[in-house]
Amino acid sequence: MRRRASAVFLACLFLTCICTFSGTPTAARGTRPTGDHAAASGDPGRPRTGGVPCGADPRARAYRLALRPHTPWGLLRVPARPDGHARAGHRPAGAPEQRGVIRVPLWVHVIKDGALGAPDSAVKRQVRTLNAAYGGKFGGVDTGVRFELKGITHTANRAWFRDPFGHEREMKRKLRVGGPETLNLYIVQMERLILGYGTYPQWYAGAPELDGVMIDWRSLPGGPLRNFRRGFTAVHEIGHWMGLLHTFENGCDPPGDEVDDTPAEAYPTKGCPARKDTCPGPGSDPIHNFMDYSKDTCMREFTRGQAERMARMWQEYRAIAP
Repeated sequence: MRRRASAVFLACLFLTCICTFSGTPTAARGTRPTGDHAAASGDPGRPRTGGVPCGADPRARAYRLALRPHTPWGLLRVPARPDGHARAGHRPAGAPEQRGVIRVPLWVHVIKDGALGAPDSAVKRQVRTLNAAYGGKFGGVDTGVRFELKGITHTANRAWFRDPFGHEREMKRKLRVGGPETLNLYIVQMERLILGYGTYPQWYAGAPELDGVMIDWRSLPGGPLRNFRRGFTAVHEIGHWMGLLHTFENGCDPPGDEVDDTPAEAYPTKGCPARKDTCPGPGSDPIHNFMDYSKDTCMREFTRGQAERMARMWQEYRAIAP
């Protein structure tokens, strides 16, 4: 799988094992360097990665973020709060929960190759799914994050559609709207092992033109990707755009995903097991969390700690002062 240097500011890529380029996937999500729902056999320090054969267990060397070598991991940590607690989900006894609504302006950029690509009806279903997921309608907490669709653009460009990484800078410079508070969602067709990726809020200052989320049009609600057709790829990738890490970040070692109420897990979830407990600490693996790698049918929730982290990251990196 080829990967170009222009797409270096990625946060998380999902991988799906697809036996044919446009066929139905037969396996599960994994991770790719610098992105999510991503690839499986790359060195996490390199900007490229290999793939996983269909049917292979991608846990062996998969699910890693390949950050730029000069990007210290510490930059991904949420800033310490005035009360001195650095991790989301940690509140002094009796402290009130964070309240309020974060309204995210959303522009969706639909790229097509002839008849191939997402219809507007699927885009609107995706927006409804985002608001339901972040509103706690599938389970978990209401995060207080709401997405307000401002517009849909349409671009016929075969190269952008089929090789979005190779043309990332060109495409985003042409289409991107707004500042750090505006979510630009690009609907394209990803490479064989990828469903999507999103940038972290901390990276906006260094490369504002690359900020945003790209997802495969086939992962939208009702799409043709078996196991990944409920629109939760976008939910997951936008979680990164809002500042969340994978629930399996750092494995069983602290600080994990830097959220206290998501139990540590040694490796990502594959499929939808009845239960999984891979770390010695309290709690089973959060297999139903949107920031794990379960099938769409298994995902359903964010936690209070994740909601608080998103709110703090929003205020720190994306909120525009009145």
